[in-house]
Amino acid sequence: MVKIRLRRTGAKSKPSYRLVVADSRSPRDGAFLAIIGHYNPLTDPETVVIDEEKALSWLKKGAQPTAIVARLLLKTSVMEKFRNADKEKT
Repeated sequence: MVKIRLRRTGAKSKPSYRLVVADSRSPRDGAFLAIIGHYNPLTDPETVVIDEEKALSWLKKGAQPTAIVARLLLKTSVMEKFRNADKEKT
C-alpha cells in the first residue's frame, strides 16, 4: 500500500519533516516515490507547505495519509478539495 507520511530531516533536537509518498513497507527515512511538501513544527505558528496538485493526484491514485499527515492536509484544506472532487464524480 502507498502511504503519504512524514520523513524526518533536520539536526538533533531540531526536527523538520518532508511529506513524502512511500510504500508502507519501506522504513521511515528509506526509499520514497515523491516529495509533496514540508512541515516544520518548531516555528510559531508551525510551517506547512504542500503542493496541492501532487497531493490530490496521489490521493486520487489511492495513497493513504497517516494520522498526522491527514491533520496537516485538513489544515491546508487539501482534504476538503479531495472530498469535494469525489462528491462531484458521483
